[in-house]
Amino acid sequence: MTALVFGHKNPDTDSVTSSIAFSNLKNMLGYNTKPCILGCISKESKFVLDYFKVPVPLEIKNVKTQVRDLNYDVVPGIKPDVSILSAYNLMERLNLKTLPIVNEHNRLLGIITMKDIAMELITGDFYRLHTSITNIINDLQGNLLVNNITDKTLDGRISVIAYYHKTILGSIGQDDIIIVGDRYDIIEYALSTSVKAIILTNVTDLPQKYIDMAEEKNIPIISVGLDTYTTAKLISQCNYVSSIMKQKGIVKFNENQYLDEIKEEMMATQYRNYPVVKEDNILLGFINKKHIISPGKKKVLLVDHNEYAQSADGLAEAEILEIVDHHKIGDIATSVPIAFRNMPVGSTCTIIFEMYRENNIDLTWEMAGLLLSGIISDTLLFKSPTTTERDRLAVHSLNSILGLDLEQFAMEMFKVGTSLEGSSVEEIFYKDFKEFSLEEYKMGISQVFTLDIEDVFNRERQFTEFVSETHRNKGYFLTLLVVTDILKEGSYLLYMTENNSLISTAFQVSSQQGVFVPGLVSRKKQVVPRLLEAYNMIR
Repeated sequence: MTALVFGHKNPDTDSVTSSIAFSNLKNMLGYNTKPCILGCISKESKFVLDYFKVPVPLEIKNVKTQVRDLNYDVVPGIKPDVSILSAYNLMERLNLKTLPIVNEHNRLLGIITMKDIAMELITGDFYRLHTSITNIINDLQGNLLVNNITDKTLDGRISVIAYYHKTILGSIGQDDIIIVGDRYDIIEYALSTSVKAIILTNVTDLPQKYIDMAEEKNIPIISVGLDTYTTAKLISQCNYVSSIMKQKGIVKFNENQYLDEIKEEMMATQYRNYPVVKEDNILLGFINKKHIISPGKKKVLLVDHNEYAQSADGLAEAEILEIVDHHKIGDIATSVPIAFRNMPVGSTCTIIFEMYRENNIDLTWEMAGLLLSGIISDTLLFKSPTTTERDRLAVHSLNSILGLDLEQFAMEMFKVGTSLEGSSVEEIFYKDFKEFSLEEYKMGISQVFTLDIEDVFNRERQFTEFVSETHRNKGYFLTLLVVTDILKEGSYLLYMTENNSLISTAFQVSSQQGVFVPGLVSRKKQVVPRLLEAYNMIR
């Protein structure tokens, strides 16, 4: 199973680039992973991916268990023109209770069960045959005696002839398929009336004149290696399986459906097996209740976060294999030990760069560019207080591969990434938004980096109203928008809180809306710790 590598919701550049670079590293080490994102990427991230010619990762909504994750039974499908007897023999051989009927493209046409076959033996029409010559030959150990007959469908009434030929005069004709032994007078009469076919039992050597008559009239004669009683008993089982398959009202599940959705349906219907299909009704297999007792889980690797609130929905249903992060330890728990690498550096990309070196994996131009961009973005080109010497050394080493003018590249990246043109207030607010725990309460903090602070304050009233609305709807203790001016190296605060002294206590400023806090640029290392400290002081 492919493991998914992703960062936090509302992914920033460090989250996106670290996902791609870490997935690449794991794949180089022999694992099977795929980078993903948990939402639309920012303009800055798009600029970076375009600059280094790397495609946007797959966007996923959640990591809930789907039907595709379950270890369902892969069952071979049979074509509708296979005989009932052949279907039964296959089910016996493979110990199957349900068998799918498919077309040449493996699209599901219907299903049969052992019960369907049993009911056909009890209530079926024993006097009608609709099948192919090949099915009769295979099922009844037969041999076609007429050379110019090609395989074709036989559709007619079955007659077992046990009477003197004068008794049957006028009783058989062109709609009949007769079963007869070495009664040559009956055979000759049947050929003269142009019956559909003749099935001979216990006849080892039929006179040539009858074969010639059959070839002239294009009538199949099939010699079978069974006695008349056994042949008569089995002949109806040579019918096409399509004659008894269930086509309507089949409860089936798409591979993309979630486990929670199918459980309810399975409990309500109580069938033994349910077909699993993908797009265009292509059959994949069968699922039953045993598969949902211990369901398979999506395998995931997390970067740039380690908290449930910031991760993919359904993470508790997934199997976490590894975490690489540079934030505080969050609330994610696992049932078994995992590789958890957490370091106090300015960017997750710095950690992943060091992992490349530790494993002696050479960095391509593309991967080096992504890692460098993630570090520059998260450290604001080393202006953030989260910056460490390891971040600087990583960028220096990466740029020896790239040869960029760092100042020029960073400003171009920031200019594109911080442009708010064409973005709504809601889009700007949720561009980089995270939830945090404040003891028994929650707070929601959005941060926007910009080179054009005027664009925000021209819409200050709209931003304030949106913050207030979000605060009421989410029930936060604090809802905060941190507008960081990259050039002034500080942030403006727009907020709504349940305690009016929280902001002034945390940042030693007035409590007015839009207040500027010099030097405040890091949500992780400055904003959240100060708020937690202030909350403990005022509560």
